[in-house]
Amino acid sequence: MAKTFVIANQKGGIGKTTTATALAGILNRSCKTLFIDADPQGNSTATYQAVIEDQATLYDVMVDAEKIPLAEAVQHMENGDIVASDPLLAKAEKMLDGDVEGLYRLKDAIDDADDYDYIVIDTAPSMNVVLYNCLIAADEVIIPVTADAYSLQGLRQLYDTIKAVQKRQNPALKIAGLLLVKYSGRSNLEKKVRDDLTGIAEEMHTRLFETRIRECVKTKEAQAKKKLLIDYAPKCNTMLDYTAFVEELLG
Repeated sequence: MAKTFVIANQKGGIGKTTTATALAGILNRSCKTLFIDADPQGNSTATYQAVIEDQATLYDVMVDAEKIPLAEAVQHMENGDIVASDPLLAKAEKMLDGDVEGLYRLKDAIDDADDYDYIVIDTAPSMNVVLYNCLIAADEVIIPVTADAYSLQGLRQLYDTIKAVQKRQNPALKIAGLLLVKYSGRSNLEKKVRDDLTGIAEEMHTRLFETRIRECVKTKEAQAKKKLLIDYAPKCNTMLDYTAFVEELLG
């Protein structure tokens, strides 16, 4: 059965999609990896150049009454295999409201997908039924954070959500760790936030990854050209850092 990583943080602009696509790209070099875009904005879907017209998407897998198998939604793209997002996912909250099995739609779909070594899920910056589906289906959660005061806001709520899922729906769920992204380490504020995050990680019974992800212009260039960073600029600082992070993650 595939090991499933979810990238989550309710704060937007935190680098979730960059982290998720970088992780999937690295894993896919040596292991069969499936990417699932669970963010209605569909930025990862765009990066993979996947389509949503006349094609089953995550919306169809999770919300369609016919419960379309995950395999029917997988697109085999040049960047790798992906289940595309769909703007309609934003309606999932209303569509699944009152459905006893609504929180388990993604887990049920993933349980039938035994062709992969790893599954990486990108999520939206919100607490909703789709995120709960992702956490219930996951083995581990990776939480990207930036070294600014605002990035610490909301971590407690996310942790409370994860704890609730661990208690009731997925006791095996683990927080893999907090990952510092867009990091330079040059300012005193960054260093203070980094120290604060070490304490927060301990409170969350996890770790702050030793690897810190530097920012470089190649990341935005890759997004503009709809390329995975590992394909567009494999030697840039950001990609080198993500490679080190994956080594640390997998131990």
